[in-house]
Amino acid sequence: MPDRAPQQVDRQLPTDEARDLISLVRDIAQREIAPSAAEGEDAGRFPREVFTLLSDAGLLGLPYDAEFGGGEQPYEVYLQVLEELAAARLTVGLGVSVHTLASYALATYGTKEQQAEQLPAMLGGGLLGAYCLSEPASGSDAASLRTKAVRDGDHWLITGTKAWITHGGIADFYTVMARTGEDGPRGITAFLVPGDAEGLSAAVPEKKMGLKGSPTAQVHLDGVRVADARRIGEEGQGFAIALSALESGRLGIAACAIGVAQAALDEAVSYAAERRQFGRPIADFQGLRFMLADMATQIEAGRALYLTAARLRDAGRPFAKQAAMAKLHCTDTAMRVTTDAVQILGGYGYTADFPAERYMREAKVLQIVEGTNQIQRMVIARHLAGPEER
Repeated sequence: MPDRAPQQVDRQLPTDEARDLISLVRDIAQREIAPSAAEGEDAGRFPREVFTLLSDAGLLGLPYDAEFGGGEQPYEVYLQVLEELAAARLTVGLGVSVHTLASYALATYGTKEQQAEQLPAMLGGGLLGAYCLSEPASGSDAASLRTKAVRDGDHWLITGTKAWITHGGIADFYTVMARTGEDGPRGITAFLVPGDAEGLSAAVPEKKMGLKGSPTAQVHLDGVRVADARRIGEEGQGFAIALSALESGRLGIAACAIGVAQAALDEAVSYAAERRQFGRPIADFQGLRFMLADMATQIEAGRALYLTAARLRDAGRPFAKQAAMAKLHCTDTAMRVTTDAVQILGGYGYTADFPAERYMREAKVLQIVEGTNQIQRMVIARHLAGPEER
């Protein structure tokens, strides 16, 4: 099929600086990310060189303070950068989102001394982070985690296993939630663990149906010795830090989902305009035109929803309900849109010669990570009707 360049998303951006930023991201995506995306995913190759490039360009710390090497961009801009990156390759968009999530605890709850010492390298020094909350036996029920941190003078010894860790085994730092006290959420504390710490190791990465270029692995901590100076926040504050981080992280997943959905729509529109049956392009058939219209409408609605949540966050207003709604709607939209894109391409959509099948496989995981969509419905319902009776 002849190549047909997709139309660029018409974005509402608050400043000229933001418009220049999106132009830079689009140029990097077109030149450095998209051309090798299919090959890289098929080979299961993580593009560390791309993350080095993004770090050098100042794109790994966009929502954080310029004082510590961040870009000091509002979330409504940062999320649209994620969308552009995810549309080019989800491994990259999701990786930036996870790195931002891993940096959140220190950037938000760390002391000024901790931030001055650690954040510049984390945000602009070529480092890559991972976020360690889930465990083999505690996923949605994260407050039941069993990884323990035991005080040893002015250090802590951390022992346990974390599961489903994006960048597990390749990260330069891990934000780890560990139990330092009683059972339940009040006994959890956050730590910043160096990637090369003695006693820290990673299992063989999981074999996944999609997102193969992004390593997901268990991370084992065997008496890892961490200075108390690398404890983030107060003892027992870790679970509150983790939930606060996830509220923002869910917006990153929502933006990535819309990026994948937009890429799938662009592919479907291009194919439908070029593929001819019964003497005319299949885009002329009303049934298919209606599918494209529905796909585009769902994408625009998802984009509006995540941007509304982002603007609430930027204004310092509560946004947890809207973040859950955005994560739920945008990832469900990505699943529907990518499935429809495969259908529009027909037999070709089911082959690896076209990217539609990859988009569909990648969209599925977005309904699961950083709180399944069933958990998002629980969060939304609690805001509407209060907590469940016990």
